[in-house]
Amino acid sequence: MLGPQSLRRERWTTLTAMAHYGGGGRPAHLVASIPASLAQPRPSISFEFFPPKDDASEAQLWTAIRDLERLRPAFVSVTYGAGGTTQDRTVRVTGRIADETTLTPLAHLTCVGASKRAVRQVVGAYAASGVRNILALRGDPPGNVRGQWTPHPEGLDHADQLVALIRGLGDFTVGVAAFPDVHPDSPDLGHDVDVLVRKADAGASFAVTQMVFDADSYLRFRDLVAARRDLPITPGLMPVTNLKQIQRMSELMGTPLPPAVIERLEAVKDDPAAVRAVGVEIATEIGQRMLDEGAPGLHFITMNRSTATLEVYENLSL
Repeated sequence: MLGPQSLRRERWTTLTAMAHYGGGGRPAHLVASIPASLAQPRPSISFEFFPPKDDASEAQLWTAIRDLERLRPAFVSVTYGAGGTTQDRTVRVTGRIADETTLTPLAHLTCVGASKRAVRQVVGAYAASGVRNILALRGDPPGNVRGQWTPHPEGLDHADQLVALIRGLGDFTVGVAAFPDVHPDSPDLGHDVDVLVRKADAGASFAVTQMVFDADSYLRFRDLVAARRDLPITPGLMPVTNLKQIQRMSELMGTPLPPAVIERLEAVKDDPAAVRAVGVEIATEIGQRMLDEGAPGLHFITMNRSTATLEVYENLSL
């Protein structure tokens, strides 16, 4: 356990790192406000990447980043792997985006397997790169994402606690995850609404959903939250390019694929090009519907590839 002096020292280290980077002189893309972007009349777009496993996949990642950078997204995020793995690579890639591009990075941070002290150290590493936007997540159990969640003995148990910790360390803008299709550990949708409201109460200023394949689910959830809090909720959107991959991701994330979506993809499952074309078509339809109904933007889950995302973007009326 850290005493009051140690806590003050770690907070001072984090703030010093932020000041050392340049304070008010930081580049515009690092001080850009994500909530302000989401409040603009024109819907925002943003992109999600994952950290590469080897040199070849890193080259693919940076090709996608450069291809999508020209669209001037409101922000981009880099995930942790399943169960909170790949943290070091996530921090490194996020730092490179801050240093080498004009993109606003949204840094992922989870509670998985980490003490409060370790979490503060990661926040300090992000701060040292000039990153001030963080997506606070509880995260999935290591080794088995559908296993029972057990917090670190000196760590945090829920995302709202992580939000409060980050906000206490400095001038960070904090986003959180939202679950329109009900989190796998949640008893019902009302509970998920309550949880998101608690995150907002702790200091979260925006939310990003898991991938959405049912626009009605997103709109229902958004309206329930809006009745209680003014919190922009950006839906996650993933163009399907591989049927087996999306089925596996759906199982891991606890996000069901609607029967109508499965039927359209199954009808062309033996033709990879047709699966990709139908996947782009479905994503375009869902994305356009949510935008037409007032979604503040779309958060594209890219799988580190740019072409399908670009096709959907070009199909949309933005």
